Amino acid sequence: MSHTITPEPDAAPPPAIVLPAASTEDKIRDARALIAQELAAQSTDVTVTSSFQSEDIIVLHIVRQTLPNVPVIFLDTGYHFSEVYEYRDRMARDWSLNLINLLPEITVAEQESQFGILNQTDPGRCCGIRKVKPLFSALENYKLWFTGMRREQAKSRAAMQLTEAFALPTGTRIRKVSPLADWTTKDVWTYARQHDIPLLSLYDKGYSSIGCEPCTSLPLDPNDPRSGRWGGQKQECGIHIQAA
Repeated sequence: MSHTITPEPDAAPPPAIVLPAASTEDKIRDARALIAQELAAQSTDVTVTSSFQSEDIIVLHIVRQTLPNVPVIFLDTGYHFSEVYEYRDRMARDWSLNLINLLPEITVAEQESQFGILNQTDPGRCCGIRKVKPLFSALENYKLWFTGMRREQAKSRAAMQLTEAFALPTGTRIRKVSPLADWTTKDVWTYARQHDIPLLSLYDKGYSSIGCEPCTSLPLDPNDPRSGRWGGQKQECGIHIQAA
């Protein structure tokens, strides 16, 4: 007598394990630990670059807990909003910052006389003259560089690492650390509120990413914080792009 064997149905796959998202407190703890670790390994020739936007201020606040006199590099392009200059000066005074106002080789007037209004005709060249060249030259003096970059800020930053070896045009390599890489805007503002850190007043006007005044507008896309930079034509000035 024959029997028909009915195969057992495939077992259902085990449910995927979904790990809870890191809380703001977890991220703060991790950022502090990373900064402490980096400063323990390299306590001299350290700098923080700061545009005086919210995330840069947070990184600076944490670094200064270990290294109060850390050099703070501000790229003084000559084209910043008056609110940025006022805020920079206030924070430099209130926090007694070791501030380095880094100037390009030529003034705004000289540049416009020689090349016209580059921020309109060739913004990449303008950034190169007023940001990239002076910063890369200054970074030759350091071995450890802290930034406030976050992955959430732009698609161009989605794959950025917490730490990396950064190559300058001369071939010099320095260590670049972005402790807030996985922080959200909410995390940044939570930290600022917890520590009573005042932030740039331009945020209250709706700006989400703030660079030079001629090249910064309110965000064109509410889901893209940097969409108000350079009229949406690009998202990076070049200071975070390694030399080829």
